[in-house]
Amino acid sequence: MFINDVLHGKGHTVVTARDTLAEHRIGAVVVEDQWMRHAGIFTERDFVNAVARQGAAVLAWPVSKLMSSPAVTCAPRDRVDAVMAVMTLARIRHLPVEENGRLVGIVSIGDLVKHRLDEKALEAEVLLDIARLHV
Repeated sequence: MFINDVLHGKGHTVVTARDTLAEHRIGAVVVEDQWMRHAGIFTERDFVNAVARQGAAVLAWPVSKLMSSPAVTCAPRDRVDAVMAVMTLARIRHLPVEENGRLVGIVSIGDLVKHRLDEKALEAEVLLDIARLHV
């Protein structure tokens, strides 16, 4: 199973820093530079940590001062289990998906867990069907 399989079900829409987290009910946005290239990622965690360290002053800061950069990324052909391991080790919950230097999606740990659970449910159904055939 590959990241591309997750994006196929989820979609390739990526909300960038021109949009808002609350407006789209998401936990991270990809930050682009003036040339529309991926510059980093800004997450709820980045914001909360900055407020905890610096207080309300961060509300006036530019996203570029708060974001994680460079962001860890993955590719559509990366295996879901490998990407989950990277996310766990790096303690991050969102990964932009890039192909040939172009942003093609974003996945969260929740997306990957949901995909794995759906896959396991399908496997269980297949095994039950096989067991029923042998009864």
